[in-house]
Amino acid sequence: MDIAAVYHRPDSEMAYLGANGVFEIRLKVKHDDVFKVELLYGDPYGTKVNEKDAGAWEYETVTMDRAFITKTHDYFLAQVTLPLHRLQYAFKLTDKGGHQWLYDDRKFVPATAENLLDLTCFRMPYLHEIDRIAPPEWVKETVWYQIFPERFANGDLTNDPAKTLPWGSEEPTRENFFGGDLQGIIDHLDYLQELGITGLYLCPIFTAHSNHKYDTIDYFTIDPHFGDKKTFKRLVDEAHKRGMKVMLDAVFNHLGDFSMQWQDVIEHGQESRFASWFHINEFPVSYTKTDNDEFARDLTYEVFANTPHMPKLNTASREVQDYLHEIAAYWIKQFNIDAWRLDVANEIDHHFWRHFYSLTHYLKPDFYVLGEVWHNAQSWVNQHEFDGAMNYPFTETLSDGIVAKKISLSEMVSRLNEQLMLYRMPTNQVMLNSMDTHDTARLLTLCQGDKDLTRLTLTMMFLQMGSPCIYYGTEVGLAGGNDPACRACMVWDKDKQDQKMLAFMKALIKLRKDQQPVLSYGTYAWQVDEEAQVVKLTRQKAATKLCAIFNLGEKPYAVAPTGKTLLAQNLTDGKLEKNGFVIFE
Repeated sequence: MDIAAVYHRPDSEMAYLGANGVFEIRLKVKHDDVFKVELLYGDPYGTKVNEKDAGAWEYETVTMDRAFITKTHDYFLAQVTLPLHRLQYAFKLTDKGGHQWLYDDRKFVPATAENLLDLTCFRMPYLHEIDRIAPPEWVKETVWYQIFPERFANGDLTNDPAKTLPWGSEEPTRENFFGGDLQGIIDHLDYLQELGITGLYLCPIFTAHSNHKYDTIDYFTIDPHFGDKKTFKRLVDEAHKRGMKVMLDAVFNHLGDFSMQWQDVIEHGQESRFASWFHINEFPVSYTKTDNDEFARDLTYEVFANTPHMPKLNTASREVQDYLHEIAAYWIKQFNIDAWRLDVANEIDHHFWRHFYSLTHYLKPDFYVLGEVWHNAQSWVNQHEFDGAMNYPFTETLSDGIVAKKISLSEMVSRLNEQLMLYRMPTNQVMLNSMDTHDTARLLTLCQGDKDLTRLTLTMMFLQMGSPCIYYGTEVGLAGGNDPACRACMVWDKDKQDQKMLAFMKALIKLRKDQQPVLSYGTYAWQVDEEAQVVKLTRQKAATKLCAIFNLGEKPYAVAPTGKTLLAQNLTDGKLEKNGFVIFE
């Protein structure tokens, strides 16, 4: 046994309190190196009272499940119910040769009777409910629809910006406008409800200079080209009537350079009352222009990326904290929004996010805080900062394995399992999964126009743990490359929509809703046939089992579904053709 590979960390995603007094414990070991793992657990103060063993620690034993397997490691899991609010535990490992070892908080030793009496256990001294990571339950049941407001629908011609172009008449750029607004969203809520959407994720709607609105001027006003507060209130109310939650997008990392605060810094320099609101290295603030207006050189102040038009806020400033917290509270109190999606969230200090999380959940206990983190998000979701994160590493792994085919299917499965083990299961259940967004090329384009592959990829994503999100237009075959090409106008002419794709998305969303318990809470079992390029996934919760088979190979693959077929593509006479799949109970 490779002792150096055995790893556990208490009070983390490897040992945490779940709902109803259930405590989950994980142990990480070298792949295919350990035959059996037993968990020894009990009350730290529980001692035997019989004459023979009086004073010895009284514990129970449970065999742990080998639940997640990667190419380098196996993860053993166990769930135990606590009689009290405290726990201590150790591990007993059996290798393939039958040798047994004890692993506790201080040592790794042979499993002798003497060493059993000398355990220094991992300990959870007292488990407080207030410390439990408990994301809102409704998110697990939500199918999101991301809307880029300027490009979704023009419902009010009277608020169009100057030089608004006819809808869809040109390719999208970072400068042009087509008149999309909040009324346009309201006008199509019935369409979204029929599609099966239960959550609206809106890119920024606050007053800003650009068409994307990530360069905020005023967080307390709706951009006049989108409408006003009355219109937004009606949007929220109408969405709620249809059972849809509403998530707004906030950019608390920076402000736009047309904001009142930054303009005051430009005018008054070091004497500005907002000088401490930003990270300014030298006055007066300045930069050297380049051919690309999105980037600059010789900046005397810190910004998002290299964009001179987005000066970075100093969230360590108490004034800035109060200002941003007031914004967060305002839209919850006045408009009853359900969630904040936080842009560039990983560039803001943890101190700020802890207070932000506490405030939003005080105002609305089932509020959802989603952070944009493109990498490992443990630092934020393993404590009360974010409920979930944009699950880019997870969905990028799906894309690398299925779409780009940069990695093998076995490598894909290994990475997906590894990713799940980074977080507590309640967190995995509310991570936001999306195959394309306003920041990435559209899935159909990544699939080089192959609609069978597009549908297969979406299906695989919908079968994963997490909250699925559709980028507007994906359901009708909208294509587009990287920003700004991925921000084209929504197609509303039914003759130009892909009605087959739309019908498929409705069926896929219905399947997700019908099978939500097993897809949110169920176990994973993968099988990969590299030669045939076939991957099988089984999700199970108690007696409910969902099986899926995907053929990414060139040759037909014989299948024999053992239950009712729920969704299929390219399945003929018991054979899956290329990019075919079948899901059955």
